[in-house]
Amino acid sequence: MDTIGFHTSFPAIRAYQAGEAFYVVMCPMKLLTKLFSFDDEEVPPEVRAQRVLNKTRLPEIARYLTDNPKSYIISAITASVDSSVQFESLQGAESSEALGELKIPMDATLLINDGQHRRAAIELAIKEEPELRDDSVPVLLFIDKGLQRSQQMFADLNKHSIRPSDSLSTLYDHRDPSSELARLVSMSVDGFIGMTEMEKTSISNRSLKLFTLSGLKNANRALLKKNRNNDISQSEKEFAISFWKIVFNLIPDWGRAKRREVAPSELRQSCVHSHAVALAALGYMGADLFEAYPKDWQNRIKGISGVDWSRSNLAQWEGRALVLGKISKSKNNVILTSNVLKKSVGLNLQPAELELEERFNNV
Repeated sequence: MDTIGFHTSFPAIRAYQAGEAFYVVMCPMKLLTKLFSFDDEEVPPEVRAQRVLNKTRLPEIARYLTDNPKSYIISAITASVDSSVQFESLQGAESSEALGELKIPMDATLLINDGQHRRAAIELAIKEEPELRDDSVPVLLFIDKGLQRSQQMFADLNKHSIRPSDSLSTLYDHRDPSSELARLVSMSVDGFIGMTEMEKTSISNRSLKLFTLSGLKNANRALLKKNRNNDISQSEKEFAISFWKIVFNLIPDWGRAKRREVAPSELRQSCVHSHAVALAALGYMGADLFEAYPKDWQNRIKGISGVDWSRSNLAQWEGRALVLGKISKSKNNVILTSNVLKKSVGLNLQPAELELEERFNNV
C-alpha cells in the first residue's frame, strides 16, 4: 500500500453482491488500527452501527495471536468507506470481477461493521509481538450508504452466525490440552468408547450416546484442577484414564448402557449419573480424593458404589443435581452433588463446600 496524492491506494479485488460493488483488500496489521475505526462506546446505540467494544474479550484474542505466531488464523474484517472510491482494473476492462488498484480519499472514514474486537486485539498483540505488524488481514470493503444501511449490515452479518457446539470445538481444538485429554479419554476408556457424543452439547432422547465430549472435558478439568490451555503432563493423562476406568466399573448402569441392555435415554430420564453435572462432580471428588490419599484412592473410591443415583431419590438430589426435578449443572449444583460423593468416600468437605452445604440445609 502507498499514498498517492490525496488518496490511499490498495491492491484490491472487485466483485459484486446484490448488484453493488465491494472490494477485497489485504491490510497490514500495523496499518489496520490506524486506518479503520469503530463507533465510540459513548454514542447512543440508535446512532451506532455496531455493538460496544467488550474489552474483556480482547486479551484472550490477543493471547491467541501471540501464542501462535506461526499458525494463527484470523478471519476477514468487514468495513465501510463513507466516500466515493476509484477502482482501476489492471486489465483495463470493466469486468464484473477484476484485480486492480483501489484509491480511497485520505479524508474518508473507514468504519468497521464486523470485526472490531479482532482489530482491537491485533493492536494489543502487536505491542507484545512486534513481528505481527507485517502480517496482513483481509478486509471486505463496502461503500457506506448511510447509518441505516450500516446497521442493517451489522444485523445481517450476525443474524445467521452460529457458534459451534462446545463438543465440536473440543473435537477439533488441537491447541487446548484439556480438549486433547477429552479426546484421549473418550477413545481409551471402555465406558466412553462409542458412548460419547462428539458433536453436540446436548443429547437427544433417541441418541445411543450417554455422555458429551464437552461434559467429559469439563469433568477432566475438575479432576486435574486445570483451566483452559493449562499443560497436562503424561502422568496426569494416565491418572485421568485410570480414574474413569475405575469409575466405569463402580457405576454398573454405564456398563448396561454400553452393552445395550438399557437405552441411554432411559438412564438419562431415571438417573443422575448420566448427566454432565454428575461427571463434573465425580471429577471434583476425584481431585480431592487423590490429593488426600494418593496411594489409597483406588480403594477409597469404591465408596461411590453405594450411592443411590436415582432421580426419584429427591431427598438426596433435589437442590443438588436437580432443581424442581430438572437436571442443573450450575457450579453450585455441581459442588453440592460432589459433596454427596465426597461423603461416600470419607472425604472432609472444604470450608467453601461446608458453607454451601449449610446454606443448602437451611433453605
